[in-house]
Amino acid sequence: LKMPTFKEFWAKGYVEFKAPKEAKNFVKMKDYRDDPITNRLGTPSGKIEIFSKKIEKFGYDDCKGLVQFYEAAEYLGNAKKYKLSLISPHPKYRLHSQLNNTYLKDLDEVNAKEAIWMNPVDAAARGIKNEDIVRIYNDRGEILGGVLVTPYVKEGVVRMCEGAWYNPDKNGLCLHGDVNVLIADIASSKLACGNQASALVEIEKYTKEVPALDIFKQPKFKV
Repeated sequence: LKMPTFKEFWAKGYVEFKAPKEAKNFVKMKDYRDDPITNRLGTPSGKIEIFSKKIEKFGYDDCKGLVQFYEAAEYLGNAKKYKLSLISPHPKYRLHSQLNNTYLKDLDEVNAKEAIWMNPVDAAARGIKNEDIVRIYNDRGEILGGVLVTPYVKEGVVRMCEGAWYNPDKNGLCLHGDVNVLIADIASSKLACGNQASALVEIEKYTKEVPALDIFKQPKFKV
């Protein structure tokens, strides 16, 4: 592909990369399918494994040798005290918490708080309106957030991106909306040891005076 000059690209607005003919005839794991003996896979058996003897031998109660459903520690299926299922995806305008101290935060925040999406049914049941500041809480902690009422999350579910900078007041209330305050510090499984990013919470409209954030202010240095 002959690349255009930057001036040409800027005028046109895009560069098209056409898929070559061989890409359209691509077959997943073709070498293995043609000769599974010579072209073994990187599994202990060299084959596609639906059941793993190796993983089964670990004896983990939350990760067996056969893929199966495991009930989450917190989800709507076992909700009792807290009735909203919080999910915390990656943010659109930053990499985790990086760049959260730039103008990019203004593209996604609501009233200087990390945005939390709520279904109209859940919002109405709690007397919450679009752009209200709310308190999101569970037994682990509490944070403030700015509400976006939208049908793009299902009833019973709320969405708040991870990565907002932690800005607690003297009582531990995060004024900015660091969702990690609410998430349990447990691994996804004994095998994966990955982080899990959901929790059960409750939400209420915040009616007190909202303190100003100070996390983005440069600290004073004594010379």
